[in-house]
Amino acid sequence: MIEELPPELATRIARRGGAATIYDIAELAGVNPSTVSRALSKPGRISARTEAKIRAAADRLNFQFNPMARALPTGRSHTIGLVVADITNPVIFGIVRGAERTASAAGYTLVMTESQESGEAEAEAISRLIPSVDGIVLATTRLADAKISTLAERKPIVLINRNVAGLSSVLSDVEGGVDALMDHLAGLGHTSVVYLSGPETSWISRRRWECLLDASERLDVGVVEIGPNSPTISGGREVLRRVLAARPTAVIAFNDLMAIGFMQAAADADIRVPDEVSVAGFDDIFGSELIVPALTTVRAQLERAGERAVEQLLAKLDDTESQPGDEPLATTLIVRGSTATVRGRSA
Repeated sequence: MIEELPPELATRIARRGGAATIYDIAELAGVNPSTVSRALSKPGRISARTEAKIRAAADRLNFQFNPMARALPTGRSHTIGLVVADITNPVIFGIVRGAERTASAAGYTLVMTESQESGEAEAEAISRLIPSVDGIVLATTRLADAKISTLAERKPIVLINRNVAGLSSVLSDVEGGVDALMDHLAGLGHTSVVYLSGPETSWISRRRWECLLDASERLDVGVVEIGPNSPTISGGREVLRRVLAARPTAVIAFNDLMAIGFMQAAADADIRVPDEVSVAGFDDIFGSELIVPALTTVRAQLERAGERAVEQLLAKLDDTESQPGDEPLATTLIVRGSTATVRGRSA
């Protein structure tokens, strides 16, 4: 409370309408204003005792740190932008949590926007973000490589599940996950697989298809692609007729949402999963084990992807020579009830 402060300090703050500054905190804590700035903007850079004293003074003054005000003299807002294709997709939840946790620990604010699966909307959203953020993480981007490279000339950019020459990216071990899934299906006797691809502009969808082709040749399993498709439950529901025409023994969807949608449509048509067709997806989102039968899927390290993307971006912003490793994040096959031995073949 202001009335409990030293009289001169309380009067000065009251004249400003009750808004404290770092100079007020410095006076109350008995330190230099620059020390206050370091303590509030980059925790851990000063002694724990001094930092605790500064934070106690800030709390006493009800001080609210304003990163945009700090940007005026430094040119840095300490704000990071996160751009996603569809905020309603559960795959985004883990990425956001990991990114927010890492940004917050470094004293940065994370702001998010979505493109609703539109490259044009994504470009517009990024244009709005660029003036007010220090760097951007593009998760599930739908932009062309050339456009991403042009944007990276204006602000540092890190990609998730996208590879663009010359830019930092966080990738999953797509090949390892696809190989594990195809080995699983081949071991169950499956010889004909349909891949329900994602959006035409999705790099990760194309990469999974390339790995599926390699695995099909190695295992002598037939594989055909049906798509592009909307990466949603409705996208999975809409392809049932085309899948049935291909007469596969197994279906692999671009993501779990599409796999769940396909299973729903199959149930409506009295097609039993996995007795008549096995189904698998990617990502292991919340809900993939709640559908009946529970969905076999390739789990991705979504939270770690968000963490690593922000770590790489912070390394760029701080011009750190040694950036976090960029080796692919391991994927894990999670076998559940939606895949089974082909009917007529013993395990």
